[in-house]
Amino acid sequence: MAAPSGGVNCEEFAEFQELLKVMRTIDDRIVHELNTTVPTASFAGKIDASQTCKQLYESLTAAHVSRDKVIKNCIAQTSEVVKSLREEREKNLDDLTLLKQLRKEQTKLKWMQSELNVEEVVNDRSWKVFNERCRIHFKPPKNE
Repeated sequence: MAAPSGGVNCEEFAEFQELLKVMRTIDDRIVHELNTTVPTASFAGKIDASQTCKQLYESLTAAHVSRDKVIKNCIAQTSEVVKSLREEREKNLDDLTLLKQLRKEQTKLKWMQSELNVEEVVNDRSWKVFNERCRIHFKPPKNE
């Protein structure tokens, strides 16, 4: 699933996580998708597995690129907020509200950065399953 066209709300981490959850649907359902669309040896003549695998490859690639952009965009936005809060904090060391806000944004930034690790695991798992079922039907381009 591609990123929503209306933009991504990076302000609330819970909304950010929910969006990623929805965007990861294709990865969560890849085994089911492959089982229902790529034939076993006994049904090989009834379905064009190479076309099915090609479409799934394109969908997976698009989903992974889209999620990567969303995560990196939110990390960049949150990094800017942290940077500006740090600068404000240096000018006003006694402002405890500012310190709390800075700590909150730093924590959110760390959580967003950890989503890159989660994304790597999700992507690796999906490609492993894809390659197990589609390697004889479809060869992805070498630019990966």
